[in-house]
Amino acid sequence: MKRLLTTCSVIALLALFSTQIIAATTGTESNKTIRGRLQKTVEPGGWLVVDNTQKFLLINAQRFQNESWFKEGVEVEAVGETRDVMSVYMEGTPFEAQSLKPSTQGGNQIVSGADKRVTRVIVSGDSLVQALPDTAILTISVVTQAKSAIDAQQQNAAQSDAVVRTLRTAAGAGAEVKTSGYSLQPQRIYRENQPPTISGYEARNTVTVTIGDLTKVGPVIDAAAQSGANDIGGVAFTLRKDRPARDEALALATREAMSKAQVIAQALGGRVVRIVEVLEEGTVRPRPMYDAEMLRGAQKSVATPIEIGTLDISGRVQIVAEVEN
Repeated sequence: MKRLLTTCSVIALLALFSTQIIAATTGTESNKTIRGRLQKTVEPGGWLVVDNTQKFLLINAQRFQNESWFKEGVEVEAVGETRDVMSVYMEGTPFEAQSLKPSTQGGNQIVSGADKRVTRVIVSGDSLVQALPDTAILTISVVTQAKSAIDAQQQNAAQSDAVVRTLRTAAGAGAEVKTSGYSLQPQRIYRENQPPTISGYEARNTVTVTIGDLTKVGPVIDAAAQSGANDIGGVAFTLRKDRPARDEALALATREAMSKAQVIAQALGGRVVRIVEVLEEGTVRPRPMYDAEMLRGAQKSVATPIEIGTLDISGRVQIVAEVEN
């Protein structure tokens, strides 16, 4: 009977102190500092400090459990000694903390993931960058008319040849002169209740001149008119090397989107903690800027004035950010 009572007493003690240490200390290690997050053990009422590689069992956790910050997931820093003792489940290295406090990062207490409220916001940023064009494109035509198709074609060929030779000289070695269109069409007269009749033929030979030196635009127009061109289209200014301007537009749009996210975060009483996604909604390449008037029949005695403006390059970026408050 006495032996039976002793056995029952041991079982009762194990159940009563399942989260406590049930063996005497046999050795200690000098003071050390451990850092990690608080985590409950498999034993009810037990607590661990867990870092990325190791678990420490707080054998005196009850000393700190009344603190308001003492809850699962909180990052803590403990100073104390490891103990060479045995617990029921032996989960982690036994550690007796002399001091235990929340860890800090940048002066702010790290709170548990359960206490963090994260709001996802979607913002967009727009930008507009102005850049000077680096290329001019001129469309120049020679139009001839004659009673017969062959006469219209021959006159046009001779006149166009003179215009092209003049353009190559006036535009310079770096320019591009190429044929962009040719047509030979009958000219018809329409009368009521009668079939249309052909009154003659019109030949049109069109060349496109691409110039990198914008100071030559006016002289090229004048030279074309003087050599026989009689249909000069409007000048288009564009930006061939547009990558730096497009990059600048994207960077400005991204900064604007980030600024919006930060304003929203501050209004919510929090801060931007993570950029979840960035979507480039594209940049609008500079569209050709045309002269307002068609340049026809430039006079020989007056130089054609050309005023070069700026081109607009726009960018747009969408950002998905997480705000912690």
